[in-house]
Amino acid sequence: MKFSERLHENLKPIWRKNHAHPFVQGIGEGTLEKDKFRFFMIQDYLYLIDYAKLFAIGAMKAKDVETMGKFANLLDSTLNEEMSLHREYAKKFGISEEELETAKPAPTTLAYTHYMLHVGQNGGLAELVAALLPCMWSYWEIGKELNEKPGASEHEFYGGWIQMYSSDEFGQLATWCIDLLDELTAGKPEEELVKLEEIFLNTTRFEYMFWDMSYRQEMWPTDE
Repeated sequence: MKFSERLHENLKPIWRKNHAHPFVQGIGEGTLEKDKFRFFMIQDYLYLIDYAKLFAIGAMKAKDVETMGKFANLLDSTLNEEMSLHREYAKKFGISEEELETAKPAPTTLAYTHYMLHVGQNGGLAELVAALLPCMWSYWEIGKELNEKPGASEHEFYGGWIQMYSSDEFGQLATWCIDLLDELTAGKPEEELVKLEEIFLNTTRFEYMFWDMSYRQEMWPTDE
């Protein structure tokens, strides 16, 4: 069994909870309140700034030029395509560029990105990929799942989001990362695999927390 198959099988219960979260389902049904998605878009924009740094770290830790180049492509895709989608959505939701650039991260955003960067900077390439993969993989799966809902991909506000994450182009990026993790874990002792599975589990949990934070629009409780 490939390591990615093991992860998918072992973490299926949490994976399904992520997919079933009312925020995610609200996107697919077109019923999610716009202020919640607005909150999400701002926090996800901040998240992507740090997420992109993981690809830069990946390029640095890669052992061959081909892998370095792929991470460079991922960095470019995130900064210039995915974040471009956010800026376009920002206009629909009345979010100015100034608001995006001056926004502050919520506690969950900080915890999630700092955890991934800590793992990426202090571990090897396998640890880095295990940390960043749940976001990319789950967004692809969610995008495909929501795309199957009649009319979801044509929704005025959420259709573009679904189209992007269900696209073959995004799927190819996710598949490359999945295959890379399988390549990096082939033949590794069980002790190392358990540690990598824990990293993947933690960021999968953070994915749920990010959806939940956005649904509740949770900032620092001391600022309320």
